[in-house]
Amino acid sequence: MIKLDNVYKSFGSNHVLRGVDLEIPRGESMVVIGGSGTGKSVTLKSVLGLVTPDSGTITLDGEDVTKAERDAFLARFGMLFQGGALFDSLTIWENVAFRLLRGSLKRPKAEAREIAIEKLRRVGLKPEVADQFPSELSGGMQKRVGLARAIAAEPEIIFFDEPTTGLDPIMSGVINELIREIVVEMGATAMTITHDMTSVRAIADKVAMLHEGVIQWTGPVSEMDTCGDPYVEQFIHGRAEGPIEAVR
Repeated sequence: MIKLDNVYKSFGSNHVLRGVDLEIPRGESMVVIGGSGTGKSVTLKSVLGLVTPDSGTITLDGEDVTKAERDAFLARFGMLFQGGALFDSLTIWENVAFRLLRGSLKRPKAEAREIAIEKLRRVGLKPEVADQFPSELSGGMQKRVGLARAIAAEPEIIFFDEPTTGLDPIMSGVINELIREIVVEMGATAMTITHDMTSVRAIADKVAMLHEGVIQWTGPVSEMDTCGDPYVEQFIHGRAEGPIEAVR
């Protein structure tokens, strides 16, 4: 469904992507792992068309993402942002229904609110939360709201940017389970970027290891521990010694 072919992207002298090749089949959950600054977020933004590659191609169902009609293209995606990225001045239901209140996906206000409350229920939040503001919720609850917003418009593709950042281990486990359940339930294609190995094992069908702007290894999550790739082994076991140099 999503294909990156020899993608390069630099920002001045900073060569971030150096020939990324990656395929994400329809209905599968791909998790991209790698350390900070390895190009994970730039890869995600490139797929969304927010960053234009210097060379190489990125296609969605065979169509070049840089040439797609933007509204129709972006309507196919849902996104859970790393920091939640909720709008402080909007109520919870307005945050969840943000895309349903404007643009090509616009619904009547009452219908949008009803959908938002249903999605809040899906992520384990009670209807009375709907009229509260983000500042009144805990970090874990805010993350659930972000997940509800990501699925509100029934997207075909969902991106998760470090979905468990800032959460305690128990809440991280809850969010991972919710993500897995929802992706399977919706039949969505998912792309997650993370360095949390617990999330990887809970969410992934396939894993791709990104380091120094290239995919070092990709394969089923079941083969990750025995793949023999030195980059993957050092990363998943958190070893200081190996081909990945720690920034000191």
